[in-house]
Amino acid sequence: MNRITRRTALTLPGALLAAPAIAQTEWRPTQPVRVIVPAAPGGTADIMARLLATHLQQRFGSNVVAENRSGAGGNIGTMEVIRSAPDGHTLLSGNIGPQAIAYSLFRNLQYTPASLIPVCGMIRGPNVLVVHPSVPAQTVPEFVAWLKANPGKMSYGSPGIGQSPHLSGVWFSQLTGTEAIHVPFRGAGPAAIELVAGNIQFMFDNLTSGIQQVRAGRVRALAVTSADRNPQLPEIPALRETMPELANYDVNTWFGLFAPAGTPAPVIQRLNAETRGMIAAPEMQARFAQMGGTPLAGTPEEFASFVTSEIEKWRNVIRREGLQMDIS
Repeated sequence: MNRITRRTALTLPGALLAAPAIAQTEWRPTQPVRVIVPAAPGGTADIMARLLATHLQQRFGSNVVAENRSGAGGNIGTMEVIRSAPDGHTLLSGNIGPQAIAYSLFRNLQYTPASLIPVCGMIRGPNVLVVHPSVPAQTVPEFVAWLKANPGKMSYGSPGIGQSPHLSGVWFSQLTGTEAIHVPFRGAGPAAIELVAGNIQFMFDNLTSGIQQVRAGRVRALAVTSADRNPQLPEIPALRETMPELANYDVNTWFGLFAPAGTPAPVIQRLNAETRGMIAAPEMQARFAQMGGTPLAGTPEEFASFVTSEIEKWRNVIRREGLQMDIS
């Protein structure tokens, strides 16, 4: 049998659910806690922040609120947390965009990985390629042919420059030789609204936030970005199985809790234990399955190792593609 390393174990859902009983520490908030969402309402970062805020409020018996601070690819909300006091009262509902991709994508980023402490992973899952019902394509090859017949005329939305849905679109265009106009929004929610309205033609949305639109028939799903099909939408193919050009395509997005650098270890441990307790609850497991996501928990050290591996992965992808931009 192959030896399973700690990093490999992070990829196994069963291992992630093996959270110990919540340790009782002496740290408790002494003032209201803010969970900053670096995106607009409606996306997965927002959903997870609100679920966590409700859970922590019940556990601590004090006020915990989720606050949206969108813009600049997640930079605005991230910087608000980094500049706050490192005492556990201001937290970040972070994600793959500003906490992994951004370090290689942006030339003028104001923070580094050392600016934040990874507290606990929460959820991960693929993106899904969705189109407005008016798009005359039922399959990915038909969609690619349609884009090639209309080079640079169609537009796709994303929750912001540098987020994984944006780079999912960039990589897709490069591999298929297609051209489309990228329209960044302040979160997945506003982008999805514009797609349903027909003001943009397609987008790569987080499956965890976009699955309800798909199930309701407001948009049409053509493929998921993960290596394999998703159990919640088994009839939707993985992009890599639709065309030879996409054989190596594999993208998963993720969301987790972060705290400002310098936050004391007892605070981090308590927040990690509470977050893992929320994720392990049966009702949360059912909610994750409904969203098409997989739990991503573990200790602070395990989550930090996972984040580091994601930073390295996207650094290699971005350098290979020659992508660089400035935060405006």
